[in-house]
Amino acid sequence: MRREVVLPLFVVCFLASDFVRPAHSIWLSLPPSVTKCVSEEIQNNVVVLADYVVVADQTNAPTISAKVASPYGNVLHHAENITHSQFAFTTTEAGNYLVCFWLTDQKLEPGFEISVNLDWRTGIAAKDWESVAKKEKIEGVELELRKLEGAVEAIHENLLYLRDREADMRTVSERTNARVALYSIMSLGVCIVASTLQIWFLKRFFQKRKLI
Repeated sequence: MRREVVLPLFVVCFLASDFVRPAHSIWLSLPPSVTKCVSEEIQNNVVVLADYVVVADQTNAPTISAKVASPYGNVLHHAENITHSQFAFTTTEAGNYLVCFWLTDQKLEPGFEISVNLDWRTGIAAKDWESVAKKEKIEGVELELRKLEGAVEAIHENLLYLRDREADMRTVSERTNARVALYSIMSLGVCIVASTLQIWFLKRFFQKRKLI
């Protein structure tokens, strides 16, 4: 009986760890006079957390500037002359969110570059599970089950978002096809009218000249 209980719990924990993956760090090489950006498509009402830090060989690392913009161009985070910082927000627009970095000092010698480490977490990966565990007094398998539940909800919301986007794209495609069909019919009508007028004009011309 014990094996029958432990095995499903092990499978559940494995699935939870597969769904709730930790956020991966992104490394950017940043030379002078170059702006590098990272974008991610995020749906509405999703929590976003990020930390970034400059990694350089020098003791006094050069400072950078950073800016985060929403799909409609709203600035969500802007910082200058820093070596490390973080930002957090909840999305209010669905689309591509853009974070850009550039060196504050643009007059550095050619060939110089630094590395920027960006830890970007969204949705279920941005949730503070330690606080949840302490608040609700859960641990072990129960905590993993809660993570799995959150992952399933996130996947379900993502599927609904994709379904809505597919419906919008289908509507746009149908409208485009209707306009193309209308344009084709109008073009055909114009060609028929022009051909008819041309034949009528030529016929009258030859009749006046008494050629026919």
